[in-house]
Amino acid sequence: MKTSWAAVFDWDGVILDSSRHHEESWERLAKEEGRILPEGHFLKGFGRRNVEIMRDMLHWSEDPSEIRRLSLRKEELYREVVQDWGIEPLPGVKIWLERLEKAGVPCGIGSSTEAKNVELGLGMLGLGKFFQTAVTAEHVEKGKPAPDVFLEVARRLGADPSRCAVFEDAPAGVEAGKAAGMRVVGVSTTHPGGHLEQVDREVQQLDELEVEDFILWFGRSA
Repeated sequence: MKTSWAAVFDWDGVILDSSRHHEESWERLAKEEGRILPEGHFLKGFGRRNVEIMRDMLHWSEDPSEIRRLSLRKEELYREVVQDWGIEPLPGVKIWLERLEKAGVPCGIGSSTEAKNVELGLGMLGLGKFFQTAVTAEHVEKGKPAPDVFLEVARRLGADPSRCAVFEDAPAGVEAGKAAGMRVVGVSTTHPGGHLEQVDREVQQLDELEVEDFILWFGRSA
């Protein structure tokens, strides 16, 4: 079935509840490296790539090779935490993905994390069949709030960005979705209580949505 729109999902905080895992990996990295993490660093950096966090927010280094070393180690630690603690999809995720699959809506992931993290998570959660593509930090030059990652998902799905809906939980991702010219649905996972500004709609969990909601936005396929 051909549809008139495509769905673009952020990963962390939209598909799975990984905030504790990522925060723990930052703590483990800082301890290994003898670095200081300022209070509030995690929420401030949520949704952004490690390179921007380490270089621009934490000011750990300006050296690209050192930032790459630290970033790779941080993600290794994250995957260790995931395998130690386990991981779960957020409430309503599978139901919404099943509705989209039934309606023939193409789906892609656009994330600031590493591809290995997405691959591990999809395998552990058993959700790989729902997504046609995944674009991650390695695939784009600029991370969120730049629109590059979402535009690349749309390109791979063969969808016009103006006919894509982005599902995001972080302000940087909302800004990226808007910059890409897409509709944005805010998922109030990490920013509860309506803290996501400029979204077209906000939900607490994805199964509050119906495919008909998006047909009203984008129309039916020809």
